Amino acid sequence: MNNPLLANSVLPLFSQIKPEHVEPAIDQLLADARATVEQHLIATKNYTWENLIEPLENADDKLGKAWSPVSHLNSVVNNDELRDAYNACLPKLSAYSTEMGQNEALFNAYRFIAESPKYSTLSLAQQKIISNALRDFKLSGIDLDNEKKQRYKEISQELSKLASNYEENILDATNGWSKLITEEADLAGLPPSALAQAKQTAEIDQQQGWKITLQFPSYHAVMTYADNRELRRELYEAYSTRASDQGSHAGQWDNTDIMEKILALRHEKAQLLGYKNFAELSLATKMAEKTADVIHFLEDLAEKSLPQAHKDLAELRAFADEQHDIKDLQSCDAGYYSEKMRQHFYQLSQEEVKAYFPVTRVLPGLFAIVEKLYGLNITEIHSFDSWHPDVRFFQIHDKDNQLRGQFYLDLYARPKKRGGAWMDDCVGRKKTNDSIQTPVAYLTCNFTPPIGDDPALLTHDEVTTLFHEFGHGLQHMLTKIDYLGVSGINGVEWDAVELPSQFMENWCWEKESLQLVSGHYQTGETLPDSLFDKMMAAKNFQAGMVMVRQLEFSLFDFRIHQDYDPALGGRIYETLEIVRSQVAVIHPPKSNRFPHGFSHIFAGGYAAGYYSYKWAEVLSSDAFSLFEEKGIFNQEAGNAFLSNILESGGSQDAMELFIKFRGRKPTIDALLRHNGIGFAA
Repeated sequence: MNNPLLANSVLPLFSQIKPEHVEPAIDQLLADARATVEQHLIATKNYTWENLIEPLENADDKLGKAWSPVSHLNSVVNNDELRDAYNACLPKLSAYSTEMGQNEALFNAYRFIAESPKYSTLSLAQQKIISNALRDFKLSGIDLDNEKKQRYKEISQELSKLASNYEENILDATNGWSKLITEEADLAGLPPSALAQAKQTAEIDQQQGWKITLQFPSYHAVMTYADNRELRRELYEAYSTRASDQGSHAGQWDNTDIMEKILALRHEKAQLLGYKNFAELSLATKMAEKTADVIHFLEDLAEKSLPQAHKDLAELRAFADEQHDIKDLQSCDAGYYSEKMRQHFYQLSQEEVKAYFPVTRVLPGLFAIVEKLYGLNITEIHSFDSWHPDVRFFQIHDKDNQLRGQFYLDLYARPKKRGGAWMDDCVGRKKTNDSIQTPVAYLTCNFTPPIGDDPALLTHDEVTTLFHEFGHGLQHMLTKIDYLGVSGINGVEWDAVELPSQFMENWCWEKESLQLVSGHYQTGETLPDSLFDKMMAAKNFQAGMVMVRQLEFSLFDFRIHQDYDPALGGRIYETLEIVRSQVAVIHPPKSNRFPHGFSHIFAGGYAAGYYSYKWAEVLSSDAFSLFEEKGIFNQEAGNAFLSNILESGGSQDAMELFIKFRGRKPTIDALLRHNGIGFAA
């Protein structure tokens, strides 16, 4: 078969990839990788970087470059055939990973290199790859007896399959619900752009009227603006019960058993490896040293934030009562009355703000900001192979006109596309025989698509999301590390991986940078001072409530993994209630099944690691405080962040790199100040 996944092309041949190509390609590449390992292990006993690690990295790179587009397509143009092919490969990839991690000859070869005289001549990045590998051998069960090794392998394969099933259930449940509205009066309060989007959605499905869905732009518009409380309640229930035992599709795509199995298997895996629980195992590859440190960090933040959160909620309740005669504020009301309150006190309408952020100004503005900070030049390439007409492709050159990276940009929500926003690795940087392999990223969002002939208009939150994902992309693409294992985001401790992304968000709140990314979609006028002043006044509107909600997610995630007891099961909702009694100010209805859709921890890489967002926000806030001192486009500060953080990848410990950049360890003060919560005691 002429297989596009085996074509060794510079970029994936998306238009040629078919489901039937997937399994044969992965089977062949896995066989090749196994043969490479075997061949280089028996070729010599005097192992070096060149005769062992380099060829293994090359084999892994080939496998990664074939699997990456498959995994990506499964997320952005999902269908049954592709899903089946993807799922058929998961146990094979998991088995290979475990096999390598438990290969004693390979472990001994790495140890030989680490103990050899040549080790000291290797670069810091090469040494880090070897030390990470020795750690990961332990975490793959290298020290276990054969029976336990086999059990570890079974657990890993099952977890891989369960995570995929969990994500599929959410996707199917999201696509499985919609509501056609035939009377425009039922959508009173929705801004013209949201109405036009609902109408366009109905027309695409050849229906008359306005179609609302659980795709986030549609859901968010109704929950924020719809005057019809019953409609909000109905949509809230549909969204908050997705993939669960509740709601209109109760039991149809239910993640309940999957979540229980995932928690049980993670716990068993941790105990096999000698850890008390999965939270302990999770920290083996993170900056945080002890589970108690994470709990203390989160509870300390909660203690500092709760007074403000209680005040935020009391003010919202009083407003809803006094201005709208709502005595019993419900979860389905919070977004709607918060928006009314924001407009009332700050005269700030999100719809008015959107008009100044057409994607046709936001993207060039974002590119201008990174040019000022790092001397980059970003240009669009119009001829490339794609998976959807909406997708765009760009190249990044540095001030010496060196090609540093390329990225695909897929901005808009659509059916069969996983929700949320993410950056993922398409191709990683590494040294080849005669050159450097250029890193390539996928930047994916789920924004409201353009309507008619107008450009897509982004909310300020969406602008911030775009900057966030671009920050991740910059770390992947700007790396100067030539070894795959620690180039870009590879090898970066998980609780530091959000540093570059959250760092970029700060430029969404500076007048000087907003002038670059804003321009009214009809007049071209940049964001007026009056509107900017309102945005700044409202910046920390309900910041206490936002903070404790993130802390609720983080503590819940950490505790279900730390406190898991096989005799008692997951106790998912019991734990959530305990956490909410500790840190939450809004308590949703009993039918709410938030964990059933918490992909980050059940299907993503954030298990017992969701705290990383707050942990890294301490780093990013403190990093940005240097720019507050020196100027937001200060070249010296920009170059320091570029060289110490973005270019260094995972070649050194994150704390070492942060201290090199900032001259000291991070403090929590800037985070609290940026959130309007005051200073640490």
